[in-house]
Amino acid sequence: MIRVLVIDDSAVMRAFLGRVVGAQPDMELAGVSPDPLIAIDRIRRNPPDVITLDVEMPRMNGLDFLRNLMAVRPLPVIMISSLTREGAETTVRALELGAVDFFPKPASFDQLESGAQEIADKIRAAAGARVVRHRRAPQAPSGFAPLGPRVMTQAAALHRVIGIGASTGGVEALREVLTELPESMPPILIAQHMPPGFTETFARRLDALCKMDVKQAEDNEVVRNGVAYIAPGGRHLMLARRGIGYALRVTDDPPVNRHRPSVDTLFRSIARTAGGQAVGVMLTGMGADGADAMLEMRRAGAHTIAQDEASCVVFGMPRQAIQVGAAKEVMALGDIAGRLESLVSV
Repeated sequence: MIRVLVIDDSAVMRAFLGRVVGAQPDMELAGVSPDPLIAIDRIRRNPPDVITLDVEMPRMNGLDFLRNLMAVRPLPVIMISSLTREGAETTVRALELGAVDFFPKPASFDQLESGAQEIADKIRAAAGARVVRHRRAPQAPSGFAPLGPRVMTQAAALHRVIGIGASTGGVEALREVLTELPESMPPILIAQHMPPGFTETFARRLDALCKMDVKQAEDNEVVRNGVAYIAPGGRHLMLARRGIGYALRVTDDPPVNRHRPSVDTLFRSIARTAGGQAVGVMLTGMGADGADAMLEMRRAGAHTIAQDEASCVVFGMPRQAIQVGAAKEVMALGDIAGRLESLVSV
């Protein structure tokens, strides 16, 4: 039985999350708390399996509580985030501090009720997540400004291109990979499961930390070397040919594997467009999105890599890719950046 503690200053959200947990046969409500200070004693006496945590609360905000929790008593945490720009920036920071996942508060009660199954799925994934005592993440400059002047990137000819898929735990995994890569890398296309309103903030955060340029992808954009493109939240990202180079397609096509952006959609387009010139990487995540299309990439001649179980927060997507034979290599997160460098330099 998964024991869930709800920490939220909103009585509406406490009641809603309590109903979601109570309706699941494999979950029980360990308690509700209007603020973290009240919850601390409960956690000390009887630690839950999963915590849902509001970002903005009185007396102690969610980030301060999360930072202390991950340093002293790491537990799986799902952040309950607002859809404002400030809320998105705080949520990205929370994921860097060790939160497993997040759920954005919708604008209406009807939308809230429709998200019940998604929350239940996230709680189940969090209960099995690998959570460790957190090390300090790098600090971005104020306002997420770039670290320095950027080198003018060149349009990518029809050669190397890298596709990366990620879901739960992917925010921190992508940071670890991308910050280790030089600006001379070929273009990287990323499908990270995120709703609208969060990917632009995530891209700006990474852009401030990485040697490569990192940006949210735009439809019909010419693909350039030295740039990592993140699929916009709630939209699919695909690779297409344009003359002697590549371009991006960003669409509102229906969800694939319940996801938009979908890793399957991205990887299938890369297999079709770049074939053996591509490299595919499957990082930590819940579910099976991307596995079948990664197999298509491998059959088209692409080199494919799956993150290993020991370094995953949730070993769902990589496991499925490995099981269907899509992964040519399986390796720890900390080794992936170096392997990508070696693959594209030959």
